[in-house]
Parts: sequence; C-alpha cells; structure tokens
Amino acid sequence: MHLLYAKRQDATLGIKEIKTRYKQSVEQSYNLYLFFLWQLIKITEIAKEDAAKRAAKHLPTEEDKKFTPKFCNNEIVQSIVNNEYLIKELKKRNIPTKVDHDMSRLFYSDFAKTEEYKAYLNKNNEDILSHKEALLTLLKFSLGDESFQEYIDEKYDNWIHDKSLIIGAIKRTLKSLPNNQSFYQEYLPAKETTEEFGEDLLHKSNHFDDDLLQIIKPALKNWEADRVALIDLILLKLALCELIYFPTIPVKVTINEYVDISKIYSTPKSKDFINGILDRLMKKLTKEGNINKQGRGLID
Repeated sequence: MHLLYAKRQDATLGIKEIKTRYKQSVEQSYNLYLFFLWQLIKITEIAKEDAAKRAAKHLPTEEDKKFTPKFCNNEIVQSIVNNEYLIKELKKRNIPTKVDHDMSRLFYSDFAKTEEYKAYLNKNNEDILSHKEALLTLLKFSLGDESFQEYIDEKYDNWIHDKSLIIGAIKRTLKSLPNNQSFYQEYLPAKETTEEFGEDLLHKSNHFDDDLLQIIKPALKNWEADRVALIDLILLKLALCELIYFPTIPVKVTINEYVDISKIYSTPKSKDFINGILDRLMKKLTKEGNINKQGRGLID
C-alpha cells in the first residue's frame, strides 16, 4: 500500500525500484522485531547493575537486602540470551550495536518505580508465569512511554507503519518461551509470503492498475473515482486484485483484512466505505463468474 502510494506521488518510480524497496522493507520489519526483542532483554539486564549498587551500599535497606536480579536471571530471559543461533542471527544483522546502554538504564529506572515491578520483586514464588507477566508488563509500560517510542522511531523509520505487527510478534514470542527455542525463525521473511504473495500482489496490482479501476468505477455509484481518497482507492485495487487473481485466499479474509487496514491508515468513515464497495464488487464478480476460488469455503 505504502509503495503504491509512493509511486502515485512520484511518477519517476518504476516497478523495478518499487520491488527493490519492497524487499528492503520486508527485511527491515524482521530487523525491527529482533531489535525490539533484544532491547527489552537489555532493559531487564540492568537489574544486575541495580543489584550490585544495592549490595554496595554502606547501609542497605531491607528492600535492598531482599532484592534479586530475577528480572533477568529467570528462565525466559535466559532462554533468549543463551540461544546461540539467535545470537548469531542478531550479530549477523548488527542488532546488538544499535542498542543504547544508557537508554536501557533509563528505561529500567523508570520501570523500576512502578508498582507492578515492585509487586513482582516481592513475590516469593519463582514460577514462569510470574516472569512472563513481568516481561509483558515491561512491554506494555515501554509502549506507553513517549521517549521509548521516539527512541525506536529514531532507530527504525518503519516503526510507525509496522508497530502493530511487531507488538503482536513480541507478545507471541514472550508467551511461547522458554520452550520455543526457534521462535525467531517463525518471523523470518518466508519466500511463500514475501515473493509468491507479496511481490506478486505488488506486480499484479501495478500491472492491472487501469483494469482494476474500470471495475471499481461502476461500484462507486454516486462517487467519482477522483474524489475517492487515494489510500482508499489503492486499498480497493489491492483487495480487488486478491479477489480476482489469488484463488487460494478466501473472500472474507480479503475483505476483512482491507477493512482493518483502512481503520489504521485512512479516515474514520473509510472502513464502512471500503466494506460497502468490496461487498458490492464481490457479489457482482461472483455472479459474473470472475471470482474463482480454489478449495472449500473460500467464497464465503
């Protein structure tokens, strides 16, 4: 969507360059996932420094005496830092060099003041669920911290666009640990997804751009095509392209997906507009025999 929007804004952009940018953006999304995860881990490791400072006090408080760096010494965090294959992947992509230790210390300091962290420290039980909840709480806290958001955005300019995708992936990762040691491989850009679907969708929606527009126009009824928001028009074309040229994607999946995307990137009224037009197009194309899905239940 973003690449097709950029192409409409800059007539000098060719499909070859657009495809190159697409591949780069896919890799960047994966790098962002790894960076975000590693940054959270580095925040937990400041607990070791916290423990050392407390132990070095001349007159430590009872709280200082009870403190343990379990925030980073637990099974979940250790399953990440001791995963040699993951560490190799991180180093290959230069992820560790992007993490700022001073910022990690600052984020830990802010989180350590929260009642949630204090409650976690006061728990006597060392069960995995407790550690998992603490990490998920750190994630939630970080996402609510404006300085943390700015920090991520400075490192990766795709953060704004990929935010919901990355957050979902991080949550699933934390919930799957410590048993799932190959978790990071699940988010590697798969050829089937990035090339056989993503790149093909990009190519077809560009190649059949005018054909798609001509199909959409009658469904607009009282709306002129040039009055439709550019983002909405691009979303309609992409969805229509899926409906016609991608036989293995269920109709409902396509419509729901583009309605959801419009909620994020377009106007408040766009979701109803997109849903209405796609529903109208789906019924018309199905009646004409122009939607041919492979497999049971793909039309509904």
